[in-house]
Amino acid sequence: MTNDQGVDRMSAADKTIEPIDWTKVAKHLRKSIPGLPEGEMEVQQFSEGYSNLTYLIRIGNWEGVLRRPPFGEVPPRAHDMEREYRMLEKVNPVFPLAPKPYIYCEDPEIMDKHFYVMEKKQGVVIDDQLPESYGSSEQVGMAISKNVINTLVQLQSIDYKEAGMEEMGKPEGFMERQVKGWIKRYSQSKTEEIEKLNELESWLSANIPVNAETTIVHNDFKLNNMVLDQENPGKAVGILDWELSTIGDPLSDLGSTVAYWGEPDDPDMGINIVTSQPGFFSRKEFIEEYAKQSGRDVSNVDYYVTFGFYKLAVILQQIHYRWKTGEIDDDRFSDLNQAVSNLVDMANLTRSGQLI
Repeated sequence: MTNDQGVDRMSAADKTIEPIDWTKVAKHLRKSIPGLPEGEMEVQQFSEGYSNLTYLIRIGNWEGVLRRPPFGEVPPRAHDMEREYRMLEKVNPVFPLAPKPYIYCEDPEIMDKHFYVMEKKQGVVIDDQLPESYGSSEQVGMAISKNVINTLVQLQSIDYKEAGMEEMGKPEGFMERQVKGWIKRYSQSKTEEIEKLNELESWLSANIPVNAETTIVHNDFKLNNMVLDQENPGKAVGILDWELSTIGDPLSDLGSTVAYWGEPDDPDMGINIVTSQPGFFSRKEFIEEYAKQSGRDVSNVDYYVTFGFYKLAVILQQIHYRWKTGEIDDDRFSDLNQAVSNLVDMANLTRSGQLI
């Protein structure tokens, strides 16, 4: 984690690393983005996660961020870069923390998959450790916790109709579609039996809440999708990864964010955790502060957090499935099935009121 958002240097000419012809990309950018400075294009890949591939593009003193789907086969309708680009076109003018999108391209002559380029938000992304400049977790944990909550509440306060975003989602039946869709995703990537998984899915299907309130839903709102001010950890300067964003139930974002908000006694969740350190809010404190800041009724929050754990389990299961079938060759993913099992356990504990 650095001010360059945890990137590793990659040579634009090294075709053994990844089959992208960066020369073609550079020519396309020069044709499509006015005012680019002279000079050779440099490419750095951001620390590799489980989903889309993200690259820092630098030409002279200009910087942008390129996002594209992962290599190999991907699930239908997943990794939709065009939709993410169109969402940013709508969101950025009313929520400037969302990066400004520059260009979208789906020409296979330039790259094997569609991609887009957006503004580079300058700041700090926290993944698995705090920057030394921030000090200890005891010093900044509360400020970061409140920052995450306040930013989420700020996003959810936007009038999406006034912003012309009604066509970006279908609020009616939102949670039902979410639950059915994620259960289907799991069934398509199943590799082994997990105890009490069927029971969990049945409970999720039978207890779908109906919330009359509709807001922008980021659908992947978590700490390492935020860019924080380099000097002030209590200030957000960017929100990243809008691929799954839509219009729907605001409490679904709360549930997902809380599910990612690890605590000291959690088992392996298959993700980097920094919020388990002293000074950060607990999940319960997070929910209480959200209720205070938003004024929303969170009495049914256990359902949304349960679903948040389940969604994370499905995401990891899809990656483990791709590893197990040989589609991706990365042994980091070989034991994700254990994390999936742990997340199912955490979901079951949450729905029975034993975790939060």
